[in-house]
Amino acid sequence: MADDAQGKIRARLRDGVVTVKVLLRHPMETGSTKNPATGAALPRHFIREVVCEQNGTPVLTMDWGWGVAANPYVSFDLSEGEVGDRIALSWVDNTGATGKLETDVQ
Repeated sequence: MADDAQGKIRARLRDGVVTVKVLLRHPMETGSTKNPATGAALPRHFIREVVCEQNGTPVLTMDWGWGVAANPYVSFDLSEGEVGDRIALSWVDNTGATGKLETDVQ
């Protein structure tokens, strides 16, 4: 399992299926929360696109919006894969910030 400041990722092969589990660290601000000190709305800050690659080939793309909870968790299965395959999950948020998590299939 890979763990860094942007989140955690794990990929395991079981019965011919690779299960990928990801926890992203991101505020996913909706724009409706108020700053307690000023009462002003906090600006929207959310992940827009998530792409998963297996050995450099895109296998999944997710388009998200501001309604996703903070620190989102996602789990999905890949129907093909082998131990040692490289899984990379990258994201772009609405401010242009990017992140990437990578791991090898166990």
